[in-house]
Amino acid sequence: MVQQSVKSVRVGDSPASSAFVPGYVPGRRWLIILLSCLGGFLLTVVWSAEFVDRVIGDNVANTLLGHDVKETPIAGVAAGIMFALVSGIAGTFTACNIAVFGAMAPMLGSTGSRWTRFAQALKPLGWLSVGMIAISAVYGALVGFVGTTMPQFATSSNAPGALSARSVQSLVVFGLIGLIMFYLGLAALKVVPDPFARVSRRFPQAPMVFMGVLIGGFLIGRPFALFRQMFRDAAESHNPLYGAAAFVLQSVGNIVIMAILFLILATFAGGRLRRWIAAKPSRLTVLIAVSLIVAGVFTVLYWDVRLLARRDIIPWYPVAPWG
Repeated sequence: MVQQSVKSVRVGDSPASSAFVPGYVPGRRWLIILLSCLGGFLLTVVWSAEFVDRVIGDNVANTLLGHDVKETPIAGVAAGIMFALVSGIAGTFTACNIAVFGAMAPMLGSTGSRWTRFAQALKPLGWLSVGMIAISAVYGALVGFVGTTMPQFATSSNAPGALSARSVQSLVVFGLIGLIMFYLGLAALKVVPDPFARVSRRFPQAPMVFMGVLIGGFLIGRPFALFRQMFRDAAESHNPLYGAAAFVLQSVGNIVIMAILFLILATFAGGRLRRWIAAKPSRLTVLIAVSLIVAGVFTVLYWDVRLLARRDIIPWYPVAPWG
């Protein structure tokens, strides 16, 4: 009886405070954190930007547009809009977007019939899109207004042992996003306070809107070649409306595959997944925490530490032969 009481305290439940903190605390939280950090680190070691950006990204964009995207100038607003959407889809699996998949976990476990689960899944995706579209539109308009003087417009190569303004921007933006996601993962495990505990009482959609802001924020530091091609076109247009539209479609393209996968999972496996979570509610907490911590650690290590090694500013960072 005593052992059972101790166990219930260690893995017991409390009311959920937000979408990221379901309220069920698993045991061995520090082991979960350690293994998640290790997973994020190992992902940086095996990740190949060459394969993801060029083999996957370029080929997808070339196939969808029917021409060599890097060799063909963007001719006009209509072509630019189409290029923005396609390049966003092509960049789904780039290192910038690995954290997008971490947004799926808090949206799992819907109930009801398939159509009900489908409708329920659309709501968090909608709120995610609100935050993403807002930040993308504002940044795109800014690029259309003053983009030719921004670091991402530059075409100069990075010199060994130094960081260009473009690289510094990526380092700061992705480092900040990664730290935020890592903190949210810890909050899910109740190691640190939930930053949305109060605001979620009046606006329960706030965490998903904020996650959308983080996803849209990837554009602020993104070095993906096809994105920079779109960036330069929007900047040279000096048209804030075109810049806003192009950047919004870029972000929409980034999440469209993730959204389709999530809707399929929620619709056809949501009932089974809900029963699996209901059998041990702390499983949802583990899913959320692991996805956010892995994404956060990967983002910080890949875009900050590994970047410094690639620029010969720090002596070494472990990278797989194909990386």
